[in-house]
Amino acid sequence: MTGAETRHRPHSVATGGAMRAALRLARLHLASRRAPAALAAVAACAIGLRVALRWQWEAYGALQLPLIFETGCAVAIAVTATSLLGEPERVTGRWLPFLRLTTTLALTVAAVSALAAAGAGAHLAGGTVEVLRNLVGLVGIGLLCAALFGGAQAWAGPTTYLMIALYALYTQWHGPALTTPWLWPARPPHDLGGALCAGVVFVAGVVLIAVRGARDTGPETARSG
Repeated sequence: MTGAETRHRPHSVATGGAMRAALRLARLHLASRRAPAALAAVAACAIGLRVALRWQWEAYGALQLPLIFETGCAVAIAVTATSLLGEPERVTGRWLPFLRLTTTLALTVAAVSALAAAGAGAHLAGGTVEVLRNLVGLVGIGLLCAALFGGAQAWAGPTTYLMIALYALYTQWHGPALTTPWLWPARPPHDLGGALCAGVVFVAGVVLIAVRGARDTGPETARSG
């Protein structure tokens, strides 16, 4: 072995060790956030939507149907804001906000892709554009609930909003119509105001979760309190 090979070998070993450590950290983070369970829930919602789209729906029912499955995906993503590890998770230090951000964005992209694929070739009301707008807005609501009230209550925000949005959709057919852009599911797919409101809520939720995390930090904190 030459002197140059000897000098480069420790650097390669260190780089490989750092890569393995980073991958292990990411894997443990995803496991602590129940990301595999969230992906399974997203897949179940996509399958349910695909099966439901094979039936014939009246216009009002066709508008409600995707929103219900979008809410299911949003709840599954929002509850991953809480770690099962509690305070020990903070040993990840400066990587923790990045891990939170990446996990949330990856799950959101997976959910949008799964629901869009489920609606491909079927009569999906609003199309992919509406799926994207509604889902990111609902995820943002769930993340805000997790940050303000705790991960165990993250489901409450999207579920409550679903009830309000369903009523807003009802008023489109029976009047008087609710037209505020903050009720974006009742707006047309390409409505700029609705898209901006959904986007603002999503960005606010993602930033708050990435920086602060959920209000509850897990069982470890509960035992120490």
